[in-house]
Amino acid sequence: MTTFAVSPADAVAHYAARLAHEADVADVHADLEAGVPGLVVVDSRGDDAWAQGHIPGALHIPTARIPELAPALIPDGAAVVTYCWGPGCNGATRAALAFARLGYPVKEMLGGFEYWVREGLTYTTPTGPTRRPADDLTAPRTGASCAC
Repeated sequence: MTTFAVSPADAVAHYAARLAHEADVADVHADLEAGVPGLVVVDSRGDDAWAQGHIPGALHIPTARIPELAPALIPDGAAVVTYCWGPGCNGATRAALAFARLGYPVKEMLGGFEYWVREGLTYTTPTGPTRRPADDLTAPRTGASCAC
């Protein structure tokens, strides 16, 4: 049996903080499609992973190079969203921390590149834009909505 040791007030603070610091793939996609001003999506993976595929319009800055490159590539005050491979990787978390330390407002994209692809969204490869069918275990079928 699960023991509920957290008060409702602590739970509210915890989940509100998560929503303030994290974004899901669908929300990032919607913001990119809407052309939200000042939004910069950053792929924090290495060069080989970037070349394998990345989110259209994303900026490639490997995590270790963020302190060096971000000030020249990303305007002050830009809203940064970081992503890495997927939910089993904390690279986007480390990248978000690096951006926060530089003073940028930042969110981590949950699911990373893996869920971007698995949700059937277009991604860029060296041969151009491509996409795979949505995985029924990660995204609703065409025309359906999770309505969350």
